[in-house]
Amino acid sequence: MITLLVSPIFAEQIPIYDKPYAPIYFDKDVYSWTDKVKIMIVAPAWNEDTNGINSIGDDSEHPIKISTSSSSLNNYKLVETGPNTGIFVGEITLTGFSHDVDGDGKSDTNPTNSGRGPTDGLLETQRDSGLSISFEFADGVVLTKSAKIEWNVANIEFSKQNFSEHDDVIVRVVDSDMNLNPETLDSIKINISSDSDSAGIEVLGTETDVDSGIFEAIIQQTTINNSSGNRLHVSIGDTISAIYQDRTLPKPYSVHDELGISAKSQIGLISMKNSKIVIDKIHFSNAQGQKIHTFYPNQQFQIITRLQNLGYDDQEFTNIIQISDKSGKIVSLSWVVGKLDSSQSFEISQSWNPKSIGNYSIEFFVWNSLDDASSLAKPQTQSIQITDASDG
Repeated sequence: MITLLVSPIFAEQIPIYDKPYAPIYFDKDVYSWTDKVKIMIVAPAWNEDTNGINSIGDDSEHPIKISTSSSSLNNYKLVETGPNTGIFVGEITLTGFSHDVDGDGKSDTNPTNSGRGPTDGLLETQRDSGLSISFEFADGVVLTKSAKIEWNVANIEFSKQNFSEHDDVIVRVVDSDMNLNPETLDSIKINISSDSDSAGIEVLGTETDVDSGIFEAIIQQTTINNSSGNRLHVSIGDTISAIYQDRTLPKPYSVHDELGISAKSQIGLISMKNSKIVIDKIHFSNAQGQKIHTFYPNQQFQIITRLQNLGYDDQEFTNIIQISDKSGKIVSLSWVVGKLDSSQSFEISQSWNPKSIGNYSIEFFVWNSLDDASSLAKPQTQSIQITDASDG
């Protein structure tokens, strides 16, 4: 009788040491301080049991370590997405550091380090830090991946440049740093005022989704009653202002700096009966002045606006170009101040260097000035698509 000794086959015997294949992926290149981080490692060599759900990282011989500049989680487990996929996933939540984000003198975060995986990890971080993951793919073969952690400057805007007296006023703030708990709806404070009530009101902006970092507040108008709660006293023709205090600013600001971010809109229909300014033509050109119709990332081009004064009076103006991505986030805002003589027309050129592919909306405004949002011309919008150069 012959006895066969069958040894178990362990995953660490399968990998090829000189050509390790286990790419590591984060769902973002840059995170804010309290983001949820999703992790994926494609490691078919670690698909030990083709009929079951395998895991990696939670043993001392081939550990996964997830770190920031101040803290780390060791032996963190990732689990296979299904039988025989060889794809292992998990997530952690960054918990920031102790910091007052709303100005009440109290910390609004709960920095914590805990969890073994695959989804319960909590990890402290600083404002400007790095996130790294290491996986000992095989004995002595360690694979790594890193991403940035940093704060951002917020953006604030009204949903319209001009509200009728019957509209609800909607103001929107984009600040991913205030997504303090990616499992619940967070809120922020916004100050709203009008020409008729310069003191105004403080309202809460509520996150549009649990992990969006986009906050909206709805304000009702009243021309009769005093301001109260989410109700703002206005008069027809008023300029309304929104101010948000951003206390999570990137370098060169200090950790304790704050910055008032503001936006303006107007109550009552825009009256242009005394203005004869028109946006006559819009086109795009390259550095040589040639018109272009295709656009690529990291390739600067000129946005050409032709304005014309059809009236008999000279007119000072501010020409504004606002560019937003498909989510509505403003990625570029520029303006030119000038003066149009009677019956004069000329072209204004403003440059833009897009960083990412995607669909963008370009909005054109002509105002009296940055401080006076009275419109001198009918606003116009044009959509363009930034495409991968390799697709051309």
